Amino acid sequence: MPLRIIKADITTLKVDAIVNAANSSLLGGGGVDGAIHRAAGKELLNECRTLGGCHTGQAKITGGYNLPAKFVIHAVGPRWQGGMKGERGLLTSCYVNALRLAKEKNCKSLAFPLISAGIYGYPKAEALTVAVNEILSFLTGNEMDITIAVLDDELLRIARENFPELVS
Repeated sequence: MPLRIIKADITTLKVDAIVNAANSSLLGGGGVDGAIHRAAGKELLNECRTLGGCHTGQAKITGGYNLPAKFVIHAVGPRWQGGMKGERGLLTSCYVNALRLAKEKNCKSLAFPLISAGIYGYPKAEALTVAVNEILSFLTGNEMDITIAVLDDELLRIARENFPELVS
């Protein structure tokens, strides 16, 4: 299956690109964002400083530096505000734009965290549904091995309940 959900630290995965659940400054933060910046080294921050930030729903790409991945795709997800402020469309846009950038760079493998489901408060089951739907839609016309890497047991449980065929 070209899509799988695993429990793993995204910074350790040997893929062509990893997606960073970034904030709009692209200058690092907490959670996945901070972990990626720490693992990649100061060169990633230096390159991000040249990008001028990124709008919610959009994505930008940098080198991977000290990561096993060649590229980091920084996608800025929406903060959850109750679901009536366009959050789903913005989250969908994150996946669409990240996948487009990976395709433009001829990536054969890509790993995502669950964008916006951490400190941005997007409901985890809904965030996972958006991710899986957008990735599967992309895979209908494109060849790429894609992983959704989750760190916590709650996300893994939600994945097993909703998408058991994808969990490995």
